[in-house]
Amino acid sequence: QVQLVESGGGLVQPGGSLRLSCAASGSIARFNAMGWYRQAPGKQRELIAGITSGGNTNYADSVKGRFTISADNAKNTVYLQMNSLKPEDTAVYYCNAASRLIYWGQGTQVTVSS
Repeated sequence: QVQLVESGGGLVQPGGSLRLSCAASGSIARFNAMGWYRQAPGKQRELIAGITSGGNTNYADSVKGRFTISADNAKNTVYLQMNSLKPEDTAVYYCNAASRLIYWGQGTQVTVSS
């Protein structure tokens, strides 16, 4: 069974930065892709950043130029560096991994407020 654990969320002022981590229970090399999603209250969960096993990345238009996804295979961890944060970035952020099945972490809260 695969477990994904997110960490690094918290309260930050507009314009600030946070780095989220997603630690997997085993090697992340077995996944075809991993990604970060977010869900604000009353809204659908949306993909904001993804990375393939080959290292290709993609981002939602709303976060392009501000967020960066990366992977450290040695640490079995995927990161999301978030810069220039805006109040509309406030949401629960979830880690996702895809192979034959889809796996989800429990989420970590990010709140951007002055």
